[in-house]
Amino acid sequence: MELQFLGTGAGQPSKSRNVSSLVLKLLDEINEVWMFDCGEGTQRQILETTIKPRKVKRIFITHLHGDHIFGLPGFLASRAFQANEEQTDLDVYGPVGIRSYILSSLRLSGARLPYRIHFHEFDETNLGKIMETDKFVVYAEKLDHTIFCIGYRVMQKDLEGTLDAEALKAAGVPFGPLFGKVKSGQDVVLEDGRKIIAKDYISAPKKGKIITILGDTRKTDASIRLGLGADILVHESTYGTKDEPLARKHGHSTNMQAAQIAKAASAKKLLLNHISARFLGRECRQLEKDAQTIFENTHMVKDLEEVSL
Repeated sequence: MELQFLGTGAGQPSKSRNVSSLVLKLLDEINEVWMFDCGEGTQRQILETTIKPRKVKRIFITHLHGDHIFGLPGFLASRAFQANEEQTDLDVYGPVGIRSYILSSLRLSGARLPYRIHFHEFDETNLGKIMETDKFVVYAEKLDHTIFCIGYRVMQKDLEGTLDAEALKAAGVPFGPLFGKVKSGQDVVLEDGRKIIAKDYISAPKKGKIITILGDTRKTDASIRLGLGADILVHESTYGTKDEPLARKHGHSTNMQAAQIAKAASAKKLLLNHISARFLGRECRQLEKDAQTIFENTHMVKDLEEVSL
């Protein structure tokens, strides 16, 4: 499971940062990639990665500002060009209006997709648990931006314990059907009368990962709720602490506010994202260091950077 950042800038692209988009790679878990936001130029960024567009099965949009959605028509059309690969349906989640935006863009440009898009639109009345599979569940909550904006909490369900095959073999259990029974949690009796207790050979369930990915937002309690105990919290850091009044005016957060949220949520790691183009190398490092005075495990991400969970 990895996060890869395709664009980490705010508002408009710069020489060092493209606009907002990131992917959650779940290839080992479910052989899928989930995308969060798709700013202009996202498909160009993908060319610098190992990501295959057909593997992107779900797209989650935080809000309808252009730097988060202007890359969607191009990406969706290019995904259709994978003619030598299996075409698979796509699910798109986002605020009311995302369906109209995508369909209008495709219709007016004459684009025809060989796959279906299943839309899941939200407003303030239908947030909460928005998706569940046998391995993952996703929650969404409204943030505090200048337009309706969503934060997402992705929760991996707890993983089953693993079988200690070597210990089982050492206990004299012959490889075959008995192994399968023990792995499924059944106690078994050997030919010599010994009873093998399944739980003694299966590790405890492993707690699933929690990834919180927030859209643009002022400092808000909703961010804390979404980020509670998260293994990784991705939080915008458009401004520095000196610009707090400007951040409030434009519906954004500072680096220090992001750190305060991570601390209040008891997150394990904070990734600062959505950085204003005004901040360059040395200034970015200072923003990161300042945030670390509040929340030590803070890191400012760069375009194309990968973070493993």
